[in-house]
Amino acid sequence: MPRRTIAIGDIHGCAKALAALIEVIKPTEDDVIVPLGDYVDRGPESREVVDLLIDLVDRCQLVPLLGNHESMMLDSIELPEYRGHWCRVGGRETLESYGCSLEELPFDHLVFLRGLKRYYETDSHLFVHANYDASLPLEQQSDRHLLWEHVIYTLPGRHCSGKTAIVGHTPQGSGEILDMGYLVCIDTYCFGGGWLTALDVESGKVWQANRDGELRR
Repeated sequence: MPRRTIAIGDIHGCAKALAALIEVIKPTEDDVIVPLGDYVDRGPESREVVDLLIDLVDRCQLVPLLGNHESMMLDSIELPEYRGHWCRVGGRETLESYGCSLEELPFDHLVFLRGLKRYYETDSHLFVHANYDASLPLEQQSDRHLLWEHVIYTLPGRHCSGKTAIVGHTPQGSGEILDMGYLVCIDTYCFGGGWLTALDVESGKVWQANRDGELRR
């Protein structure tokens, strides 16, 4: 099987959906899997999601990106004054899934979260959690663009590299991928009743599963 580069949209604690996609994709050591961030918060199974992602490290070339929700979680570990806000936007569900305080999180989960990447790029595609400044190379992008800015409010042009951008963060309530040609958003609102999307960026093949782990036919 030729090497695939597969992006996965915002998971938000929907472990059954992620498990269903992994089962149908069947990642191999030649595949590059790029989860786009927001693994935790809002859905009920954040701990299980991180367990599944850690397990993927030995099955494929995993390039997990940092989302704004992981950023808030890590900030809350270091700065307790941030915890109230984080809990209001999904952190409470994350703590319930772990059944412990932030100070008691499993060590391998902390290592995973602290090792998340801000972006990834190939010869033809770039991958970020949220958005980008079209005029700047990825290494010069601000956290505001990469982690926080919704494309629905600030739609960028084609990136100066000419590469196709694969993003998440802006939930598509329709459950359908937003494909603008030069930019593809695959946050299809799994935790809110939509789908978790995986996209083979070269072939265009799409897999989707809902929060109950049912594949979209």
